Amino acid sequence: MDNQKSAILIGVNTDKRNDVDRELSLEELSLLAETAGFITGAKLIQHREKIDAAWYVGEGKAREIRHIVREHSAEAVIFDFELSPVQLRNLERVIKRRVITRTEIILEIFEKRARTKEAKLQVELATLVYSLPRLRHMWPHLNRIEGGIGMRGPGEKQLEMDRRRISRRITKIKRDLVSVGKHRMVIRKNRQYKNRVALVGYTNAGKSSLLNALSHSSLYTESRLFATLDPATREVWLGDGMKALVTDTVGFIKRLPHTLIASFRSTLEEVKEADILLHVVDISSPDAAERIKAVNDVLAQISGESMPVYYVFSKADLLSGRDVKASLLSRFRDNAVVSAKTGEGLDYLKHTLCLYFQELSRKRYEVAFSRQEVYE
Repeated sequence: MDNQKSAILIGVNTDKRNDVDRELSLEELSLLAETAGFITGAKLIQHREKIDAAWYVGEGKAREIRHIVREHSAEAVIFDFELSPVQLRNLERVIKRRVITRTEIILEIFEKRARTKEAKLQVELATLVYSLPRLRHMWPHLNRIEGGIGMRGPGEKQLEMDRRRISRRITKIKRDLVSVGKHRMVIRKNRQYKNRVALVGYTNAGKSSLLNALSHSSLYTESRLFATLDPATREVWLGDGMKALVTDTVGFIKRLPHTLIASFRSTLEEVKEADILLHVVDISSPDAAERIKAVNDVLAQISGESMPVYYVFSKADLLSGRDVKASLLSRFRDNAVVSAKTGEGLDYLKHTLCLYFQELSRKRYEVAFSRQEVYE
């Protein structure tokens, strides 16, 4: 998407009580689309009792979307949900524009943002796994060149060749990622006796900015979704002679594609190796509570839900009238309210981590001492 293209956004609500959530989701889709290089125009939310198996939005709504596309001279239609290959094919046939799903937009952003070899392999793997069951949709000409009944024409043969080629590539990437993962395991093993902190959170929550402020470093930051894909680790002095290794990780998002979670599993192992997680939350976000839930859902998928968590509510400088959102803070009581921009709350956060690791060090010493007594 080097050249910006115009697109309209489509959402569907099957629950009348969640109009606000659906609107926020569509706003997020707009940010995703813009990050991927689209200029977004009209936004449409359809209310349905149930999803149409063949069209998702129904054939009548698909024809209505075609008229809206023509009115806005849009080049693509982006749907805020997943579509089956049949639904994709039917919608593109009627709308006569490129139909894109939320998952595809996220995959395209990851592809554009990947910098290291590992990140590029992970994104390619996720994309191939996602595209494999959808190959037939990508070959609309098959119907024209298939053979007769009980026979496979050249189109079907080409489809099988593509499937085998993609399957072989998936196998090779997995092997390459295992090698990279072994190297990462060696690095983690060298850190096993050090205090380790992992920053987790929703995309654009301010994790990289926080790490920069804590470590006085200059990691790349940008007020855009998924600015960071590769984990970065910095040493942070906490005070009283205590220091910790703090690792920034890839941001999460609502309905993060399962293929991406699976592909980035080796990278996300950084999370599970930490002594404590700092769950960074943009306190100025109108749906901060929902974003916390989305991050916790992903943590559960990588078996990190039982780890010690301390909530860091970032971007305090964006709060209007010093509204500290007391109801949100009361739900997540182990927290600090900080601003990487002004420095507010950073000393308190470091002091809290210092106390945590002092207590952890005491417990480690007691365990080591008890083991020594057993052996003696």
